Amino acid sequence: MGRADAGTAQPRRLPETAAVLAVRHAVRAWAAARAVSEVAVALSGGADSLALTAAAVVELDAVDALVVDHGLQPGSDVVAADAAACALAIGCRSARVLAVEVGGAGGLEAAARAARYAALTQARAGLPVLLGHTLDDQAETVLLGLARGSGGRSIQGMADWAEPWGRPLLGVRRTTTRQLCADAGLIPHEDPHNQAPEFTRVRLRTEVLPLLEAVLGGGAAEALARTAAQLREDGAVLDALAGELLDTASDGDGLVIETLATAPPALRRRAVRAWLLEGGAKALTGKHLHAVDQLITDWRGQGGVAVGGGTGGSRLVAAREHGRLTLRLRSGR
Repeated sequence: MGRADAGTAQPRRLPETAAVLAVRHAVRAWAAARAVSEVAVALSGGADSLALTAAAVVELDAVDALVVDHGLQPGSDVVAADAAACALAIGCRSARVLAVEVGGAGGLEAAARAARYAALTQARAGLPVLLGHTLDDQAETVLLGLARGSGGRSIQGMADWAEPWGRPLLGVRRTTTRQLCADAGLIPHEDPHNQAPEFTRVRLRTEVLPLLEAVLGGGAAEALARTAAQLREDGAVLDALAGELLDTASDGDGLVIETLATAPPALRRRAVRAWLLEGGAKALTGKHLHAVDQLITDWRGQGGVAVGGGTGGSRLVAAREHGRLTLRLRSGR
């Protein structure tokens, strides 16, 4: 699946510039909060993951670089090999190139992400995997969640720790990671996909966020990321309460309608969402959740709601049956 090389170089001495100190502090604080001293880093060769790797090598006891080659562009194997060599040169304990095959399910972005995370999961050898997502990525994620409109959870953004994935740089701007690379004499790879307008996230990055910054006078990305963090804190409390509601409403393989109907709407919808996802629902939207909620609160004899799961010729359908909300595979479309 890949190649592993052992590093012998001493950690590169980084200059004590503002950018370097900001990234180092972010890595150090993240690791200290979790008593982590050895990690794997998902290194693409881009500025964000390269800056993260350089800082992690200085701040932590051992860093293994995992470089995923998606094979989507000519010469991607050379880019991956160069990234691995750079990782060893700056002091990583090891560097490994993981070649993956990207399918077509769900579109190119989603398929590449699925292949990447599967490869990283297999190769991490029990270590946490640090990802180079920045505050800018968090802001983009919040905007994507707003567009989906599937509730507060969709705009909570990414967590800085969701085992085994760590994101120490969610409070660091992309300009800072690029500046670290410049200060340290590191040359990041410029992925042409990051400028391809056919990808929604790229247009958010290059068109929508700059417009928001201009119209609002700056600070839009920070505000979006700050909102995500606040919602994530609130969400943790609501999740616990929703879990208690699910425990109370559970009846075999279904949920008791009467129990759900008398619960506060916000808790009910959160509980039902968690139940649907646990049952195999995929890509839930606000429209899905509203339709399922109507089975509970506005029952008029309507049929079941397909919730985006299933395999082959079957669909995953939520339905109201004999006073219970059920989730079953049904044949046909």
